[in-house]
Amino acid sequence: MNSVVVQNISKAYGGVTALESVSLNVGGGELFGLIGPDGAGKTTLMRILATLLLPDTGSAKVCGLDVVTDWKDIRRGRIGYMPGRFSLYQDLTVEENIRFFASVFRTTMEKNYDLIRDIYVQIAPFRHRRAGRLSGGMKQKLALCCALIHRPDVLLLDEPTTGVDPVSRVELWDMLGRLKRQGVGILVSTPYMDEAARCDRIALMYSGRCLSAGEPGVICREAGASALYAVCSDNMYALLSDLRSYPGALSCYAFGREHHLRLKPGESDASLLTGWLCDKGHSGITVEPISVTIEDWFMDKIVQHNEQE
Repeated sequence: MNSVVVQNISKAYGGVTALESVSLNVGGGELFGLIGPDGAGKTTLMRILATLLLPDTGSAKVCGLDVVTDWKDIRRGRIGYMPGRFSLYQDLTVEENIRFFASVFRTTMEKNYDLIRDIYVQIAPFRHRRAGRLSGGMKQKLALCCALIHRPDVLLLDEPTTGVDPVSRVELWDMLGRLKRQGVGILVSTPYMDEAARCDRIALMYSGRCLSAGEPGVICREAGASALYAVCSDNMYALLSDLRSYPGALSCYAFGREHHLRLKPGESDASLLTGWLCDKGHSGITVEPISVTIEDWFMDKIVQHNEQE
């Protein structure tokens, strides 16, 4: 059974479209990632699934319950929701926050301790510290404990690692992997491409639309069907413009200190490209074949989307 089913959901704020005909599904015990920049619509979709917003059109179900008509049943404990902004009681201690949220769902910390054990042991040394005085990583671990303490069927996490140090990010994703193995369906949003690779499936959201979805490994293999090169020269600014006008170019974008150039199918001769750039007056040219990453797939989809608009 699917944990989450979204069908053609749309939502607008005044004249601004936040979501446009978004459809996706999250299986039971699946870790599904929503990938996209700020303003892509990730938070709006999360809030609809958490029954905090009403969609304008379309439908969404969580554990088979409609988010509009069955919102009370969903809130009674079917979901655990962790918003992007820390929203626990900052004047309560770590332990007081967890016990409070357990009592809201008529359970106890001891009853469901096995579900939060791996997380709680890391914040236990600070259990008498007020939540507002915790570090960013510790706050997120506390928030995750509070979202899990009632043993929900579905976990909704809105950018849980934003502003968190690298070590805590890795620890948090390790925890999500363990929760998935316990059968919890997890929908998590993130702008970080390295985190996308740790999901079972991902969906790229951009300008309120779901542009593409699939398994990270499959996506990279399919995106690698045409040649991808990292290209540099002494004049990187002019190089970007020239690469985009190259007859065999499918797409090109700046990528750190390099430009990533994708060639059209059948175009893979780097020597032709080098000669063409020399004719354009470039020097210090390097052209290196590279493997496609999720970030390359992400950039390609955005380029294609903008060209179609």
